[in-house]
Amino acid sequence: MSSIIVLQDSDNVGICKVSLPAGVLFAEKDVTLLRDIPAMHKVALRNIAKGEAILKYGQTIGFANQDIPAGEHVHVHNCVMGELEKDYSFCEEAKPTEFVSTDKRATFQGYKRINGKVGTRNYVGILTTVNCSATVAKAIAQHFTYSGELEKYPHIDGVVAMTHDSGCGMRSDGDGYETLRRTFNGYARHPNFGGVMMVGLGCETMQIQRVMEECGLSDSKTFTAYTIQDVGGTRLAIEKGIETLRAMLPLVNQCERETVPASELIIGLQCGGSDALSGITANPALGIAGDILVRHGGTVILSETPEIYGAEHLLTRRAESPEIAQKLLDRITWWEDYTARNDFELNNNPSPGNKAGGLTTIIEKSLGAQAKSGSTNLRDVFLYGEDITTKGFVFMDSPGYDPVSATGQVASGAQILCFTTGRGSAFGCKPAPSIKLATNSKIYTHMQEDMDLNCGKVSDGEISLEESGQEIFEEILAVASGKPTKSELLGYGDNEFIPWKIGAVV
Repeated sequence: MSSIIVLQDSDNVGICKVSLPAGVLFAEKDVTLLRDIPAMHKVALRNIAKGEAILKYGQTIGFANQDIPAGEHVHVHNCVMGELEKDYSFCEEAKPTEFVSTDKRATFQGYKRINGKVGTRNYVGILTTVNCSATVAKAIAQHFTYSGELEKYPHIDGVVAMTHDSGCGMRSDGDGYETLRRTFNGYARHPNFGGVMMVGLGCETMQIQRVMEECGLSDSKTFTAYTIQDVGGTRLAIEKGIETLRAMLPLVNQCERETVPASELIIGLQCGGSDALSGITANPALGIAGDILVRHGGTVILSETPEIYGAEHLLTRRAESPEIAQKLLDRITWWEDYTARNDFELNNNPSPGNKAGGLTTIIEKSLGAQAKSGSTNLRDVFLYGEDITTKGFVFMDSPGYDPVSATGQVASGAQILCFTTGRGSAFGCKPAPSIKLATNSKIYTHMQEDMDLNCGKVSDGEISLEESGQEIFEEILAVASGKPTKSELLGYGDNEFIPWKIGAVV
């Protein structure tokens, strides 16, 4: 296979799969490399004039800030952002989805819940409404982790404390409050929790009683709440929590896995530590896996709004209605205002790791990131942590910061995350298992204990994108049925609960 990848005939750059020295001839385009080019970086396939668009994926990823001769390295030194005209073409590419007949749909072994949802794990969660109750929650969780008591309950995956650094010093209304409240509501009702205990301090902005009333939550045998101040202090709050969970554990343990249709699955799509192969191997393969799940009646959630910026027009074209397309653009407009009032730019450059991996502009990164969305219709757009009520491919608004985005997806109902990475992101997300998908064989081999699947086999010529997508889909079903992911085996997930903080901290 060629060492230089050309994605579309209209592209004027190619991607070097490996480091190539000056003087190498790319015979397919009759181009000789003018200098050494690092692995996964771009090379000009023809002369590109100053001001001319630089094309990859058949799309503009930036503009030449100088004349670029054929064979030259194309990166941040000569490819920059510029004014980009986007053709949103609402609904132009929307098409009917060919669903698999009900009797032939895939299944998995999941936990049926009273609220009608299905879990892929059976955790007991301790939700903290404020940072001040984090120590108590962690002490309770650690007791069950290290005391050996959980050995009596083989159907329980663990007791996990969901702690964070917010809940007070904030407004008691507005975007910040509503976003955090939705997050609590989503986790309290999440099907991967067989039981939940909510612990607060007592004087914080996020008052437990108010949160419960607004979310329609009430005490039951598998949900309870209290504050440290009400029970008399830290030691008594820890003792109360331990005794409360001791009574809850036998009930949670009664739930066993049973066969359920794949249509019950909601998958969160994430990418982090992206490289130039992310948009060529793992992301489009994950998009194919998502398409398969949608055809089986399931749901996939694309998020990270700043990382579709510059590629949102590819999603509006697949919207089922103009109203859905406009909802997406409304979120982009909100982000433009949000970043402006915080003295930031939405079209920020990729991270140092992204640049080392060959990515040059946020548009190039976004074009690769949106490939996770597959090809089915965009069926709805949701706010951060909002309950996903529409099946199929949907979008949930979130920052691009992976732990914050993933927290929102789980709050919205995702029971599994699929996380692509080219640089080697280390991430887990209790209570939802995270499947790590390597974009290249080098990082898969180098960090094999962290990576679940190697999508780099696509660029190596070993398998097709379609075969990689099918492999991911089968892995999703296996993990949904209880197969532990690499991040679960390594103990990730206790520290990655990071709700989105919007607004001033006072």
